[in-house]
Amino acid sequence: MPIDATAPYDDANIFAKILRGEIPCNKVFEDDYALAFHDINPQAPVHVLVIPKGRYVSWDDFSAKAEDRKISGFVRAVGRVAADLGLPAPGYRLLANVGGHGHQEVPHLHVHIFGGRPLGPMLAR
Repeated sequence: MPIDATAPYDDANIFAKILRGEIPCNKVFEDDYALAFHDINPQAPVHVLVIPKGRYVSWDDFSAKAEDRKISGFVRAVGRVAADLGLPAPGYRLLANVGGHGHQEVPHLHVHIFGGRPLGPMLAR
């Protein structure tokens, strides 16, 4: 169910639980700023989620509230994960859903990295 990206952060969301180690994940990368792991319901041969370490509901929340070093650390982590997965040469897609119209389902900022095959048009027609 899409969420309200302007709502307060919910510490009970699944990604908060993953960050706290309460729920396991298939980790592919972790540093001081981000955690990346395989999506449990992959939509492409490569489907990894990258989440920032912090209480950020959406891209808007993160870009407004996070310190510059956390923003740059997170963006660099997304790039490093894509590179580590060998995706830059063939290409890949990044997706961050925000709010109801963007179909955001978890109230914690996350970036999807899709790759491993041609991905087709950006939006369903």
